[in-house]
Amino acid sequence: MAEVRWWQRGIFYQIYPRSFQDTNGDGIGDLDGIRARLDYLVTLGIDAVWISPIFPSPMADFGYDVADYCGIDPIFGDLPAFDRLVAEAHGRGLKVVLDFVPNHSSARHRWFAESRASRENPKRDWYIWRDPAPDGGPPNNWVSNFGGPAWTYDAPTGQYYYHAFLSEQPDLNWRNPEVRAAMHDVLRFWMARGVDGFRVDVIWHLMKDADFRDNPPNPEYGPGDPDIRRFLQTRSTDQPDVHSIIAELRAVIDEYEDRVLIGEIYLPIDRLVTYYGDNLDGAHLPFNFQLIHASWSAPQLARLIAEYDAALPAGGWPNWVLGNHDQPRIASRIGARRARVAAMLLLTLRGTPTMYYGDEIGMENVPIATEDAHDPWERNEPGLGLGRDPQRTPMQWDDTPNAGFTNGRPWLPLATDYARRNVAAQMDDPASLLALYRKLIALRRAHPVLHAGTYREITAHRDVLVFLRESAEECVLVALNLAEAAHEAIALPAGTKGRVLLSSAHDRAEEVDACISLRPNEGIIVALRATS
Repeated sequence: MAEVRWWQRGIFYQIYPRSFQDTNGDGIGDLDGIRARLDYLVTLGIDAVWISPIFPSPMADFGYDVADYCGIDPIFGDLPAFDRLVAEAHGRGLKVVLDFVPNHSSARHRWFAESRASRENPKRDWYIWRDPAPDGGPPNNWVSNFGGPAWTYDAPTGQYYYHAFLSEQPDLNWRNPEVRAAMHDVLRFWMARGVDGFRVDVIWHLMKDADFRDNPPNPEYGPGDPDIRRFLQTRSTDQPDVHSIIAELRAVIDEYEDRVLIGEIYLPIDRLVTYYGDNLDGAHLPFNFQLIHASWSAPQLARLIAEYDAALPAGGWPNWVLGNHDQPRIASRIGARRARVAAMLLLTLRGTPTMYYGDEIGMENVPIATEDAHDPWERNEPGLGLGRDPQRTPMQWDDTPNAGFTNGRPWLPLATDYARRNVAAQMDDPASLLALYRKLIALRRAHPVLHAGTYREITAHRDVLVFLRESAEECVLVALNLAEAAHEAIALPAGTKGRVLLSSAHDRAEEVDACISLRPNEGIIVALRATS
């Protein structure tokens, strides 16, 4: 099997830093907290940590409104603390990936302060300014992703500026070569400090329609939908010239040895895969969120896996994501029992998996009333279930007060079940979900076919998905039961028998011949061999 790079064979683990570990008692996680938990990450078996934004920020969108791209917000620490984290992570064999937020800055960034100072300011064109429409209103019908108009009027200069998200997050003008050069230097600044790569926030937003034409109405928009669904975002996002911009970012990444560029992209598969770029000069890993939006029926899972695999460009490396800071937790989406099967699927598909902190212990969404919400989307469009606070609550480390996360008052409430659902309890339980994740990760490392072998579907019906992972050296069968009922007599491929390597229930290691059975919500991994 051909040698693969670290970001191909490895497993990424997203840390939402506000919620991972607090060390100074202010109720907010910090860099020293991440550093204190590195040994846990090594024990878990992951290879790279992706840290959500830690840059100086007014926190209007909790770090995704950056006021200084080359600093650390005091909430999290400082540059020496960051350097210590990188050094100690590297010393343990872990890579460090940062969130890069280039589409928009904070309105408090000095660049925007200069840009809005006057129409003649040299940085005026660093952001997107337009004259009012003939009626004095916004230049077009573009809507903010967080609800309401995407244009804010600046009375002193008589123009509107564009913001795809909050008015406190003005979009940068990526058609301006000075902006591109400044952002390239940001990447170099962090790579020179040892950063191993970047996850680029809303990368498909970077370029907008050059003529700022209206977005077309969405015929499927209905009552209860968020405001952003009123229009199809065909003019405000995913423009053809975005790919040359990403190729420039990739060229900067390639100035440094063995770094990775990951893109956040919420698009259909046929559009998603274009972000690998011509001749694979785009993102190494355009994030694939198909599992997040799947219905978790065997036929649909099989279909999306096949469609994604078929759409990949030659040489494009696949990746899979079960959860992140913007989406409800997997255990809340599909249930705690199915979450075990989901873990097995994530860690046996071809490509690079990304985990979200706390999913390995089955953390669920924590209900948070609208009046207690921190998330600006929930505050702007209350009552639609759009809030992201529930999946961002503090990591549950043990059964001590505040789950071992902080000695102060946590910035978000903890789950009521933290005393029993926590890392310490599951470390001591060989049948726990955490134990399953650790075994799956170890198995994936011991059997390269699980990350790099070919994928072949065997069956996908009656809530059972069975597929093979194959290479010249080995063949592994994965069988997943997504139902509350048992399934018997699932046939092995003709001419094979095998041995169960792992069950999601931790209690099977038998030899199998001709067929297998699955208990409710059980997944198993079987090493196959020829019968003759």
